[in-house]
Amino acid sequence: MSWLSERGIVMNNRQSQEKITAIYCRLSRDDDLAGDSNSIIHQKDMLTRYAHERNFPNVSVYSDDGWSGTNFERPDWKRLIADIEAGKVGIVLVKDLSRVGRDYLRVGFYTEVTFPQNGVRFIAVNNGVDSANQSENDFAPFLNIMNDFYARDTSKKVSAVYRAKGNKGEHTGNHPIYGYLKDPENKQRWIIDEEAAAVVRRIFCMVIDGKGVYQIADILSEEKVLCPSAYLAAKGVGNRRNNKFEDPYRWWGTTVSYILARVEYMGHTVNFKTFKTCYRDKHRKQAPKEDWKIFENTHEAIIDKTTWETAQKLRRTIRRGDRNREPNPLTGLLYCGECGAKMYNERSDGDAYHKTPKDDYVCASYRKKTTSCTIHFIRTEIVRDLILDALRNVATYARANKEDFEQLVMQTTSDARKRSLQSGRTELDRIMRRTNELDTLLQKLYEDYALGRLPEKRHAKLSAQYEAEQAQLEQRSAELMEQMNAEQEESVNVDRFMELVDRYTDFTELTTPMLNEFIDKVIVYERKKINRYQYDQQIEIYFNFIGKVTLPEEETEAAPEATKTLHVASNSSFAPIGDYLSAQTVETIALPFSKVEELTGKPLCKSAYKYASYWYPAQDRPLSNTIYNAGYDVDRVDLAAEIVYLTKAA
Repeated sequence: MSWLSERGIVMNNRQSQEKITAIYCRLSRDDDLAGDSNSIIHQKDMLTRYAHERNFPNVSVYSDDGWSGTNFERPDWKRLIADIEAGKVGIVLVKDLSRVGRDYLRVGFYTEVTFPQNGVRFIAVNNGVDSANQSENDFAPFLNIMNDFYARDTSKKVSAVYRAKGNKGEHTGNHPIYGYLKDPENKQRWIIDEEAAAVVRRIFCMVIDGKGVYQIADILSEEKVLCPSAYLAAKGVGNRRNNKFEDPYRWWGTTVSYILARVEYMGHTVNFKTFKTCYRDKHRKQAPKEDWKIFENTHEAIIDKTTWETAQKLRRTIRRGDRNREPNPLTGLLYCGECGAKMYNERSDGDAYHKTPKDDYVCASYRKKTTSCTIHFIRTEIVRDLILDALRNVATYARANKEDFEQLVMQTTSDARKRSLQSGRTELDRIMRRTNELDTLLQKLYEDYALGRLPEKRHAKLSAQYEAEQAQLEQRSAELMEQMNAEQEESVNVDRFMELVDRYTDFTELTTPMLNEFIDKVIVYERKKINRYQYDQQIEIYFNFIGKVTLPEEETEAAPEATKTLHVASNSSFAPIGDYLSAQTVETIALPFSKVEELTGKPLCKSAYKYASYWYPAQDRPLSNTIYNAGYDVDRVDLAAEIVYLTKAA
């Protein structure tokens, strides 16, 4: 050895006298196969003895027990790197290179870049690697690659075991979900944890009662109910059992949503919900639902199927409440009978013009002006009364005539399904024909452009139009196919409907849980005028599990159907309008909003410019009722032009 080399080693030793000799130990579950030779205790003893024999100073131990070699987020490894970067460490001792890790790229970066840059001597005892002797390090990269191959092979074996367990219907997770415990006599079996299960049941009940996930989270937080992570940690289980919680009673809306989405609460085992792209990836990704494997009735259910499905349906419906009021429970159930759009709930407190609060539904397409659909106006109280009457009649008949009721439902559903499927096939045929036409047009368009018969700008515009139409047709076709497949697979279940009926003994009041559990949808059609005082409006009510039902005693009626007599009132403040219209002899009048303001001497309220329904006669609408009393009916309202068109009543 040259004088220069000897001097370098002496200087390194002097520098090291003031720094830490870091002994790093790591053990993972995969290393258990090697017996005690890889244990943390064995590694510590071996490396401590090695350090003392060579007079390495300031020995300090860093250890990670139960951590995979492909994961470099280990707590003590991160602490070691931080101490190295802070200049506290002079020597790093490991049993072998695999203790550092089993990712050859990451291990190579630390041993070849991080350690030398910080003046750290690295020794892997069993591999004979010592950074102070470069001739001993030539084989280190190959060892790292072999360790990486070992990690890859181990990952394949673990994945094979995981998949085999999953395909047999065994639980693949380490811990049961909130609400369950491992059976002490059989670790593969889940049993109900009654304390947590009571919270789960309550969450589902609150959803069916019309509450949103954030409302539920706030209620549980206020009542000091331990959140799932804190609850499991208190029992010594779960992934966060060693964590400290800033607020163990803090529930989040996402936590509630997560509980509501778990199929396992129906007693099923669900495997392969997540996956990893490669063995180095520590973040699991959500798998498509078609890749899930569901094994039914593997453990006792906390939530029955009907309750779970009702909760899922409610979660898909966005309900926004007013500042001081709960969302209307009918929202998401009402649909326009013409355009199929959901009905929009309009609510307001009483004001100077409307003495009583407003609560009604209109077609969302009409309100947003996305189509040429009409208003389809109907009051919330009327819908609720109709639903309660229909529900009471159906429940009474079903209890008294169960066999006849089942036959009636089966026949009605079969006929309705045939009509729906035929309608769907007809529309699909039309879409297919138009799609083929567009393909031909696009081809001809390109040929004209290529031959110079069509300018580029014109070609681009027409192509964009045709392609946009094709995209719309493809989307509609997919929707129809999904709808038709669902209808074919859908089965009528009178028994499940009867279970609901038996659950409720009183149908004198329509509660929110009753509404959500019984009603699938309500179709609202436009009002038809009978005379100046009466309107007919057809309402179709569809029940969960049985669809639309027309009872034998109601066959002569258009059931369920609402007949509404509009309230007529007068108001002296709008008397000039009445006087003006009463003096008119023409059959039709185009009445500008500005003319109304001129006659009354005051501006119209904002609702007059925003909602067409403002101009139609109804309870506590003094202006529209004044027009009505003057002998004119509202034909239509043009909000854009700010004109109301009137027709003289017969």
